[in-house]
Amino acid sequence: MGGIKPKERKFGKIVSKCKRCGTTKGVIKKYNLYYCRRCFREIAPLMGFKKYE
Repeated sequence: MGGIKPKERKFGKIVSKCKRCGTTKGVIKKYNLYYCRRCFREIAPLMGFKKYE
């Protein structure tokens, strides 16, 4: 009974996952970043984002 795969999803939560850690929670999709908020905070300075107060 092997060989049956679920269909590939085109929308929904499972499609948008973090490129770095793979989580589906808190993903930033704007500008096609696809990083979760935790990973984005770590690598944002390397990407050129600056934190203003």
